[in-house]
Amino acid sequence: MKKVIVFLWALSLTVAGYAQDTVLQHSWKNQKYSMFIHWGAIYSTLGGVWEGKPVTRGYSEQIQSHAGIYSDVYGDVAKRFNPEHWNADSIVLLAKAAGMKSVVMTSKHHDGFCMFHSAYTDYNVVDATPFKRDVLKELAEACQRQGLKFGLYFSLIDWHYPQAYPISSSNSDPITPEHHQFNKKQVTELMTNYGPVSEIWFDMGSLTATQSQELAEIVHRLQPGCMVSGRLGNDAGDFCVMGDNQYPDYKIASAWQTPASVYDETWGYRSWQQHGPAAEKAHEKLLGLIKVVSRGGNYLLNIGPRGDGSVVDFEKDVLLRNGQWLQQNGEAIYGAQANPFDTTFTWGEVTTKPGKLYLHLLQTPANGAIVLPGLTSAVSQVTLLEGNKKLSCKVSRRDGATVIQLPAGFQLPAQSVQVLALSCKGGVHITPLHQLKNPVALNRHNAVPLYSFSGVDYDSYYRSQVGDRWAFTGARPVKMSVVYSAAEKGKTVQLTINGAAQEVVLNSGTVKALNNNAASLQWGPMYYSGPYRSGINGTHGDLHHIDLTKPLSARSGKPWELRTDWKNDVIQTMPGDRNLGWYVLQEITAPAAGDYLVGFSSGDGIAVYLNGEEQAVYNNPERGGTQQEVLLLPLKAGKNQLVVKYYSRFAKTSSWGIHRQVPQEMYIQPLSQQLGGGGKEQAIEVRQAKPVSIHRNLRMPNLSIVME
Repeated sequence: MKKVIVFLWALSLTVAGYAQDTVLQHSWKNQKYSMFIHWGAIYSTLGGVWEGKPVTRGYSEQIQSHAGIYSDVYGDVAKRFNPEHWNADSIVLLAKAAGMKSVVMTSKHHDGFCMFHSAYTDYNVVDATPFKRDVLKELAEACQRQGLKFGLYFSLIDWHYPQAYPISSSNSDPITPEHHQFNKKQVTELMTNYGPVSEIWFDMGSLTATQSQELAEIVHRLQPGCMVSGRLGNDAGDFCVMGDNQYPDYKIASAWQTPASVYDETWGYRSWQQHGPAAEKAHEKLLGLIKVVSRGGNYLLNIGPRGDGSVVDFEKDVLLRNGQWLQQNGEAIYGAQANPFDTTFTWGEVTTKPGKLYLHLLQTPANGAIVLPGLTSAVSQVTLLEGNKKLSCKVSRRDGATVIQLPAGFQLPAQSVQVLALSCKGGVHITPLHQLKNPVALNRHNAVPLYSFSGVDYDSYYRSQVGDRWAFTGARPVKMSVVYSAAEKGKTVQLTINGAAQEVVLNSGTVKALNNNAASLQWGPMYYSGPYRSGINGTHGDLHHIDLTKPLSARSGKPWELRTDWKNDVIQTMPGDRNLGWYVLQEITAPAAGDYLVGFSSGDGIAVYLNGEEQAVYNNPERGGTQQEVLLLPLKAGKNQLVVKYYSRFAKTSSWGIHRQVPQEMYIQPLSQQLGGGGKEQAIEVRQAKPVSIHRNLRMPNLSIVME
């Protein structure tokens, strides 16, 4: 058994201001598995080949850029597009046989060629090809006939549009006013002419907040049942999207999706693609599906048809193999919720439904025993979903855990996944493994963080923390007070206590000095490491035991640089650049352990680490200017290493600073509620009230709840 940070509860989306309602979000989330189709009249016809040679650089759907093809020469390829094997119903029937619940098609990729009949450009499948048919409409109608949801992909950048911004290597480029109006017109077409749309998958570009909001509003107005992807940017999406083929090892508190391709190397058709055994690939993608669903997400698996409209046999084989598995085991996937335990397991993954636990066995459990910590429900039956076979298992209780002893000789076949369904009397009841007992204070250090993804654009997305939650028991009734710093004063939080939500304005606390002596701290000189081309997430080395004489990362190639010109309590400046990160290290010596408020100035993003432990990660959703933060840092006695990663996404000059002159005082504000004792399990959750977006960071790091 291995421990990771996971959520303990099924999270309901109840925050006011959400772009889409709870019923729609849950309906979309329950699909779990969908088909993604990258099919373009030009790039699929080329199949990853230009002038007789394979183009090995980059994804094949972006061959125009990677092969450096002139726009007119590239556009002429459309004259060859006449897909004799295209049949929308056969594609949808394949998705259905594969166990997929919706189909998402590329209406327009970065090359700007529209696979639908647009009134605003003749660079489309009807007007520019001999095929003269609207394949997107055919696919939408086939989905309706076969009972599958229909979604579409829309590239926000367009290499063909004359008024588009010059395209960079990152594709995260600004959208000119003219281009934005063009995008609005085409999105309006797509939301009007193709029947019900379940999701629209925006991609790339670096929009302004207003541009993102305007596109989201068009979608929600014309298609109230359509979910908007987070790659629209500026936290305007209804669901967040992982990176390509990315599988998070944590749960996410909002609706989310992993886009994956049969091949990690490409999304569009590549005629020279190496395949390998279909059984191995099917197993790989099945593990991806299970991992995503067990963490509460949806899995969007891509195929890339040939230019003639046919599906690659290997891809069809992979999908159908997993479709057969889902026919036997789909009960554990569709409509299932995430792993309810606060741990993961070496033998596999867990999903759940009311009264049921589904154990996805990825390998045979050691000694044939499955230990489920904290499960207090009585297990009445164990069923192997494959073949619906009841298993004669010994079920016992040991050290607060339920132990399932599998039948003697039970062995998982190679490259297979089997699912055990556990029926639990009276529902599934789990005591969290890491439940707090008689806590004196609830703070960010003992909370279960609630995550989402926030960011202005693809290059600035990061794992945001949208709230905190605590599970605990108490022996006696207690009164509660909320404690916060001047940085949180005036903000409003949504406080949910045992399921009852209320808004609390942080404005009536009394000042209480911290029990510390800030003047006794010794602040060492500052050191610099960088620059690095990176986002705000992640680090470039081990921050726990830094040796100043050695590089933080092999990429820097040089040890930390002493900067005698850098001082505390002033705002410094550094040259900014696209996706530029750098680190500042300063040692703080404390005569005794204690909590100290420290201030920080930053530009487009900041990540703060103390003795290797993450304290805060923020971007700058306002895109530009200097932002201020105050963090309550738990210093240990002796030397402490403070490392701050600063990040520039847009700014030409980035401001930063580490400030010591911060009043060492907090506010304490009593709450009207009193918690009962008696060892009863209780839960408290804190989020921002009426957030701008469900994905926006809470940014109240010093908030805590004390009990007395």
